[in-house]
Amino acid sequence: SPIPDRDVRARELLSQVGLADRMDHKPNELSGGQQQRVAIARALANRPKIIFADEPTGNLASDQAEDILRMLEQLNRSGITVILVTHEADIAAHARRIIKIKDGRIVSDERTGSTEASARLPSKEPAPSRGVRFAQFKEYGATAIRAMGTNKARSALSVLGILIGVAAVIAMLAVGKGAQKAIEARISSLGSNLLMIRPERSNIGGVRGASGSVSRLTEEDVRVVSGIPHVLRAEGNVQGNAQVVYEDQNTNTQIVGATPFYAPMRSATPYYGRFFTESENQSRARVALLGQTTVHSLFGKQNPLDKTIKINRINFNVIGILPMKGSSPFRDQDDLVLIPLKTAMKRTLGTLYYNNISIECDAAENIPQVMEDARRLLRRAHRLPDYKEDDFEIRNMADIQAALSGTTQTFTLLLGIVAAISLLVGGIGIMNIMLVSVSERTREIGLRKAVGAPRRAILSQFLMEFAALSTLGGVMGIALGTSVSLTLSTFAGWAAVVSPSAVLLAFVFSVTVGIVFGFWPARKASLLSPIEALRYE
Repeated sequence: SPIPDRDVRARELLSQVGLADRMDHKPNELSGGQQQRVAIARALANRPKIIFADEPTGNLASDQAEDILRMLEQLNRSGITVILVTHEADIAAHARRIIKIKDGRIVSDERTGSTEASARLPSKEPAPSRGVRFAQFKEYGATAIRAMGTNKARSALSVLGILIGVAAVIAMLAVGKGAQKAIEARISSLGSNLLMIRPERSNIGGVRGASGSVSRLTEEDVRVVSGIPHVLRAEGNVQGNAQVVYEDQNTNTQIVGATPFYAPMRSATPYYGRFFTESENQSRARVALLGQTTVHSLFGKQNPLDKTIKINRINFNVIGILPMKGSSPFRDQDDLVLIPLKTAMKRTLGTLYYNNISIECDAAENIPQVMEDARRLLRRAHRLPDYKEDDFEIRNMADIQAALSGTTQTFTLLLGIVAAISLLVGGIGIMNIMLVSVSERTREIGLRKAVGAPRRAILSQFLMEFAALSTLGGVMGIALGTSVSLTLSTFAGWAAVVSPSAVLLAFVFSVTVGIVFGFWPARKASLLSPIEALRYE
């Protein structure tokens, strides 16, 4: 029937064959004659022009046989061609034309009744139209949902494979994205558009020392690079380790000497208290700013502002708390004490040279030119002939950030590929389970095709079933993957960022996997022969 109101049509046909009072009975509760009437009603479901009846009265009592023959005669009078196959002459006598076949050959062809064409009753059914396609689509979907509900265990196993795959994809991509964000945050905490100048490794007697082991960077070098075009600020820094004491608490931490330029260049504006001034730097004031880790080690939950600490037995007044920078595999960026540059060089660390010089450029695209100018001017200031190597190195923090970001992106991609493999395994699981489903439902498929269900109806039903299972598994996998990511972030301390693009990718991939891997079983089901399917045990 072009209009998929199958229930109304079925009730109409059952009433037509005299089974209106048996609609709620199961097949084993019907007599042989009633079962034959059901077969006739089933054959009429799609208003056929021809009915093929093979021994329609076999195993029936004579009164039941007469009822069936009378019904077939009525159908013939309504304009339907009825072809009877029988070995009994009295049954064949009801036909208007009798063709006898023996050993595969026609031996006679007799006409026993009027040859006038019977008037066909007008069809009550409107012509097929494109407007019914949505209704058919809706019916196929409802059939698929009923099939999933009937086989709950099988459906649950199919959903489980997709669920685990989607959850793995989301969790792995979240961990990789979190790692990338964490690295970007660490690099950005050092400042933007920064160049770092450090002394090159010393080479004594053919033995190359560690980078920065011999420092020859001076205040004059800072003045030289400060005059380069596109340089906003430049400052020198010194570092060293020292014992810091507050009352009965002490810690060995890094001491950093810097100028007031340190705060805007390194995104280090104190979130509590203030930064020291240039006058305090010039006067070698004994003031200090503490990192978060140092505050926790010395003061616990106390307020450190205006407290006095000792650095190498010299009293310093705490004037501010630095913002949190986070830790890296190399060191904890919050485990430091920041003091004025001249105070560090003259009072605390006793050094004459800078450990590094920081240069802030006005724009990222000007960094290469600034690097070239700085190299040329520093070689001139250090009086290096052409045949000698640089006694300094210039590092571009943007290049370091790009390299680390590229590494984490590769790491994220690898994690995503591993998770996608698990999703593919889930798709193969769906395919295998659905192949079993097709075998188990062979008779159901044969019955549907026997009452006129086209190939596209069977194909659509199974594809919708697979798509629904994949969608359900995808939704549940998104929830599980998000929960796993949040758990890792909360309890394991791993950075995990669930991005909408990762969720959308996993969901679309899961539905696609379900449809792609479900196509073969669905096609196999749609190609089944109804006769062979109904004979399947």
